[in-house]
Amino acid sequence: MSDSTKRDHRPVTWGLRRLAEETPPQRDRWVDLLRALAIVLVVIGHWLASAVNYDEDGLGGGHVLKDLPWAHGLSWLFQVMPVFFLVGGFANASSLRASRGRGVHWRDWLAGRADRLLRPTTAFLVLIGISAVVARALGGEQELIGRAAWLATIPLWFLTVYFAVVVLTPVMHLLHRRWGLAVPMVLAVGVGAGDIARLGFDLPYVGSANFLLMWLAVHQVGFAWQDGRLPTRWTVALPLAVAGFGSLVLLTAAGPYPVSMVFVPGAQVQNTSPPTVALLSLAAAQTGLVLLLRDRANRWLQRTRPWTAVVAVNTVILTVFLWHMTAVVVAAAALYPTGIFPQPPVGTGQWLLSRLPWLACLTVVLASLVMLFGRIEWRGRIRPGRGPAGVDSAGVDPAGVDKDRRPTAPQRRYTTLTIAGLAGAQMGLAGITLAGPGYHGPGALPTGALLAYLAGAVTLPLIQRRQV
Repeated sequence: MSDSTKRDHRPVTWGLRRLAEETPPQRDRWVDLLRALAIVLVVIGHWLASAVNYDEDGLGGGHVLKDLPWAHGLSWLFQVMPVFFLVGGFANASSLRASRGRGVHWRDWLAGRADRLLRPTTAFLVLIGISAVVARALGGEQELIGRAAWLATIPLWFLTVYFAVVVLTPVMHLLHRRWGLAVPMVLAVGVGAGDIARLGFDLPYVGSANFLLMWLAVHQVGFAWQDGRLPTRWTVALPLAVAGFGSLVLLTAAGPYPVSMVFVPGAQVQNTSPPTVALLSLAAAQTGLVLLLRDRANRWLQRTRPWTAVVAVNTVILTVFLWHMTAVVVAAAALYPTGIFPQPPVGTGQWLLSRLPWLACLTVVLASLVMLFGRIEWRGRIRPGRGPAGVDSAGVDPAGVDKDRRPTAPQRRYTTLTIAGLAGAQMGLAGITLAGPGYHGPGALPTGALLAYLAGAVTLPLIQRRQV
């Protein structure tokens, strides 16, 4: 066997170990652990909250929290999206600052960052669409196919918002450099104003701005953590955690906000749709805990085994998130109609006892899906930073203007096409997310939104290749 063949068949663990060993000493490993923990907790939370069933009408489902009010408080443990946006802000600020130091154009940074999100997402959406076409050709009912596709694509709501936040990062980081923590404070005031408009004056469209304001605020705090404007010492972290938790208790116990920090069907007020001040309080409490545990966690992560495990999860983290509800559809379709797995009523003792084996089944299915599609995320990343051919990227100002002359026509064209690609992907994701349950086209997904997304997702890597 040749050396190249041997290299091709080296176990994945070898590559992970090498990545772990080559970690730069200045890397904040706590950030990577938090990203992995946040997604894992979201996955488990979604699995526990989904009440999927199968009857004579086919595959159906509901939400566990609708039938179990006592479980609403558990959402405080599983609602960790604020942590993900916090560490996303930290990571994006670190990456943007490093690329700026190398003279990378903000356009190229955005294209590369977006590509890391869009490659596994594109594969996911294409395969969902193909599966829907095949299922329909085999005689599947449109309603059942549409319901399964909608359930599988539930995770896209998060990606839609996070993608928008990433696209806005260069602009928001400029604001951060100028005004620091004043920016998230203003955004937090905007969240409160949105709540007042929605809950006090019945202006839901005004309150919908909180979908962006809330997550931008948390993302901005990540900027402040990254550059030290938000200190990690306990005298800052502990009061922040206590104040956030105290505000959360007050707002849910005496205020107009529900206890649940996740969506509950039928509830008049939701804390996530759109996000509220109560969810922002939870974010503050979580931020305080994150800062409080940072030093101890980083010392522990110097050990090879836990750090290698963190590296392993992060290499396929988006794949895990994208496919975790597909695992529910696959497992339910395989186990329920055949009677292999019981379907006790939600909330009963038998149902509670069945949660652990149900989670085990879903873990096996998801692991299989990650083995199939994780390579796309692992190998398909573009390294931003290479400018157009013949241009010394070290001499390009981050604002997009060469230090000696204004942008050339090709540079302006690349910038315009990049913005168009990002806009197409964003609109497509939003259209798919907002479509809701139902059979919306041949691929079960809204055809126009899917085409807009694909056009944007394909445009970005093509532009990058033309520049090298």
